[in-house]
Amino acid sequence: MSEMIREGDNLPDIAVKAIVKDEIKDIKLGLLFADHSLMHPKDKKIVLFSVPGAFTPTCSAKHLPGFLTYASAFKEKKIDEIVCLSVNDPFVMKAWCDANKAGNDIIFIADGNASLSKSIGLTFDGSMYSLGVRSQRFAMILTGLKVEKLFVEKPGVFDVSSAQKVLASLV
Repeated sequence: MSEMIREGDNLPDIAVKAIVKDEIKDIKLGLLFADHSLMHPKDKKIVLFSVPGAFTPTCSAKHLPGFLTYASAFKEKKIDEIVCLSVNDPFVMKAWCDANKAGNDIIFIADGNASLSKSIGLTFDGSMYSLGVRSQRFAMILTGLKVEKLFVEKPGVFDVSSAQKVLASLV
């Protein structure tokens, strides 16, 4: 496993499967996290939050709904995109997006093989719950691929990565 990513580090510019506006796309993170509508592309301000699994209790009842509830508040704080990451396949992530009517507010990244989660050192072994390798629960504020702020939960806890805590950290 890689060393845990820190504030000031960059996410790796790897290819992911992202559910963007109801469509599953193969896209590199650097492209997903940049604004190409301008003459000179610029990095977007991103809030990325990660959950251990789509359709799991805390993730579905608290973590995702918080970001949906506060989506417009994040936009007011100049956040360009809210992105949800989970170690699930793209079809499960699309179904979770659809079930929560989240497609207009949140981009979902399916980290099916935990490639991204492993590369940033934020995985845990969920095999005792029949989950296999999963992403830890965390949130981060990014400018493009650069981590500006990082909020990693202790195992089994849901606190610092909540939408309310991340929103409160934005100036």
